[in-house]
Amino acid sequence: MRDLPVVFHFKVSFGAAGSDDEDNRFQEVTGLTTEVTVEEYREGGLNVQAHRLPTGAKFGNLVLKRGYLGSTTAAQWCRKAIEQFVFEPKDVDVALLNEQHEPLAQWTFMGAYPVKWSLSDLKAQDNAVAIESMELAYKRFRKV
Repeated sequence: MRDLPVVFHFKVSFGAAGSDDEDNRFQEVTGLTTEVTVEEYREGGLNVQAHRLPTGAKFGNLVLKRGYLGSTTAAQWCRKAIEQFVFEPKDVDVALLNEQHEPLAQWTFMGAYPVKWSLSDLKAQDNAVAIESMELAYKRFRKV
């Protein structure tokens, strides 16, 4: 029987040129979803059913979370888009790794750009790590 991959061993990289090693370390990646949108069409005189026709693909935003690192290359890219409204779309790769740190599966999110940045709540009574969250919109994604 084959071992199933674990979800805690993955890597994120920005753009073809790559990025700082710090920028590849995330604790959580969510939003790896796609769905087919459907339009209902009712045929004249036939009220029993509606035809459901595919109209295209719909993608959710990619959300990357990690401990707050301050001014990294990815954080500067995010800030430039949100604060200055200067967008530089990049391809973002997310790879699920095996025990030898080799990709078992990899997805490329094409034309990604930041649409939201957030920091976890600051609470004096909690003993927690500050979590930085980057939300990216993209044109489409594909499995490599």
